[in-house]
Amino acid sequence: MFDLIIIGGGPAGYHAAELAANSGLKTLLFEKRAVGGVCLNEGCIPSKALLHTAKLYDYAKGGAEPYGVTCQNPVLDYAAAVKRKDKVVKKLVAGIEMSLKKAGVEIVRENAVVEATVPVARGTPGTASPTGFSVNGRQAKHLLICTGSEPIIPPFCAGAQIMTNREILALTEVPETLDIIGGGVIGLEMASLFNSAGSKVTVYEMTDKIAGPFDREISGLLQKTYEKKGVTFKLNTRVETVTGPTLVSVGRRAATAGNGLETIGVHTENGVIVTDEHMKTNIPNVYAAGDVNGKSMLAHTAYREAEVAVNNIVGAGSSRPGGAGNNAGGTVSNAGGKTPPLRDRMDYSAIPSVIYTNPEAAAIGETLESAQAKGFDARETRLPMMYSGRFMAENERGEGLCKLVWHDNRLIGAHLLGSPVSEVISTLSAILYNEMDIERIKKIIFPHPTVAEIIKEAVFHGT
Repeated sequence: MFDLIIIGGGPAGYHAAELAANSGLKTLLFEKRAVGGVCLNEGCIPSKALLHTAKLYDYAKGGAEPYGVTCQNPVLDYAAAVKRKDKVVKKLVAGIEMSLKKAGVEIVRENAVVEATVPVARGTPGTASPTGFSVNGRQAKHLLICTGSEPIIPPFCAGAQIMTNREILALTEVPETLDIIGGGVIGLEMASLFNSAGSKVTVYEMTDKIAGPFDREISGLLQKTYEKKGVTFKLNTRVETVTGPTLVSVGRRAATAGNGLETIGVHTENGVIVTDEHMKTNIPNVYAAGDVNGKSMLAHTAYREAEVAVNNIVGAGSSRPGGAGNNAGGTVSNAGGKTPPLRDRMDYSAIPSVIYTNPEAAAIGETLESAQAKGFDARETRLPMMYSGRFMAENERGEGLCKLVWHDNRLIGAHLLGSPVSEVISTLSAILYNEMDIERIKKIIFPHPTVAEIIKEAVFHGT
């Protein structure tokens, strides 16, 4: 009998497995493909390895000339870049597997199918109360579902030779032309990569802007930058047929089929597993974390959800200081005088997002538009990134923008364009999460010179 069985070895699954095992739980992890999931094997990491190659190639082709560096006849060996990408992935996967083994996690490379060890009542979701679970013949007291997500393939793609993130990152040759359906994060990053590599890229987006929920002005500036580089954008465009090399990146959906979850009565809505703030499903002792709950399909969100789930399974967690569920005193007494263990909770208010194009875009929290739509008396300060000395030292063109959104003198959103804003957004995440007001932010001492100083400059000089 295992204390915990985890289905899915992506960011949520492998992180939860290591945490649980190190907390003393006898833990079993099922992963039918490769440990690390989509993020490590077919998404976040391989794409960043190739995007770094593309950035270096851009510099070699002339981008470094303003800095006094000239390269003669640079050549991109894309097959070699892919080989390096595979090497990076292999090394990271091996590292995760070693950490899991060291923690004592048992890994089974099979598709996991769940059954209740006690018959489950049929009927309204939430009425079932199994006392244990069987997964491919292994028994467990608790179950954590981390089955992730899969690409959405529109009906008009039926029978067409299309690519998803998996296939496009496995290419060893650069296509002469590349159509991309979907102007979200994946579409834009692949547009950046293959534009730099030499493809004629066209991005088709059915809405009136790229980059999904990102700030409209930031999205517009990013679009103009890539139009100057030769990428064609067709907005407000609905694709009906597909011909030629085409990447389909219109979104992802939770992967909930094929694991027998319906046999134990796990409740889903619109294809995602419903979880509460403790990552619990409607079934006792069954939790879900990562893309499968559809709340925030990002690897760093999955890591935190995994922590919340495991903390609640082992009965020891933490709560946000001053926030709902605060357990600053160490225990919480109920009306009957009992002191239940601490309960960890998931907070989605301060989750950053990044688009790793060149320049990068990063965002967290509300835009001015979304804040006003929610009825906040919000205001915005904005400042060009050139107010950061480090940014100007490393970005010859000096193009970039920092926008901060405020409500009651507290930061509720931040939106940046420029490189490397992916390394700046974490500071803004900490500020937003800790609900710092403007006076406290002014007292933060930033190392000089750093690009993150733009935060302080925007507070003092933003208009």
